[in-house]
Amino acid sequence: MGFFDKLFSREKKETLDKGLEKTKDNFFDKLAHAVAGKSKVDEEVLDNLEEVLVTSDVGIDTTLKIIERIEARVARDKYVSSDELNGILRSEIAELLTENNTADTEGYQIPENKRPYVVMVVGVNGVGKTTTIGKLAYQFKQAGLKVMLGAADTFRAAAVEQISIWGERVGVPVVKQQMGSDPASVAFDTLQSAVAQGADVVLIDTAGRLHNKKGLMDELTKIKRVMQKVVPEAPHDVMLVLDGSTGQNAFEQAKQFTAATDVTSMAITKLDGTAKGGVVIGISDQFKIPVRYIGLGEGMEDLQPFDRKEFVDSLFG
Repeated sequence: MGFFDKLFSREKKETLDKGLEKTKDNFFDKLAHAVAGKSKVDEEVLDNLEEVLVTSDVGIDTTLKIIERIEARVARDKYVSSDELNGILRSEIAELLTENNTADTEGYQIPENKRPYVVMVVGVNGVGKTTTIGKLAYQFKQAGLKVMLGAADTFRAAAVEQISIWGERVGVPVVKQQMGSDPASVAFDTLQSAVAQGADVVLIDTAGRLHNKKGLMDELTKIKRVMQKVVPEAPHDVMLVLDGSTGQNAFEQAKQFTAATDVTSMAITKLDGTAKGGVVIGISDQFKIPVRYIGLGEGMEDLQPFDRKEFVDSLFG
């Protein structure tokens, strides 16, 4: 069990319900049209359902997988009413998330023998990367852990300033250098300070450039290599932050970053206020990388550990 309670509080569940409201309303409005006038699930309903899933940003490959499962169910049961479709979809999507090792509440579990636990956070500019780091720092601190931040996105003055503001706001130290400094040097200094000060968790911000995949790969590899001079197993996690409101563009970013570095977890932000929450299902299925957190608002507590059961309940409830 991690530092964050596995049981959702009523407040967190309400936040999740509200955050997925537009996705849910959009999805079920389309689903109602897909089965309008139909008493049973037939080929036409399945064709319509396929369109519903694709236009809900679940993604083509994952959509086809879901459709195949429902076709198999219809063939096995001989007759499936259109009224049963909601429950079948709910069940198949929950099963899909289970198969992808997206376990309940993927929030961090920090082993005692891995301190400082180092998380390198990657993602393009504008996805909420630094904000996610700030919210994680807050939640770790609330859990009684000693946290340190590293401002290794040295290519933008705004990035260093933003993470510094978060550090002050949360009350955790930030290691930084001048703009244009070597990111690996910042990461090295951060880990040295973390070891010296007995930090439990280190969160390293990185530059969000995608125009040159090789340049990005080389940079992230160098940061890893330099950090390992201080903490041999670092980073313990490479978290990719994606903006859920961008839908299919988030898929593309995931492809680029998973090709450039060994991403081991994901956080999908900005799901509140968008109808594109289906992207969580597709990304989890296609990349087989645990979705650890989802962002559902601006508040410190609105970055929630991803719980597949609660997610599916809110989407279909």
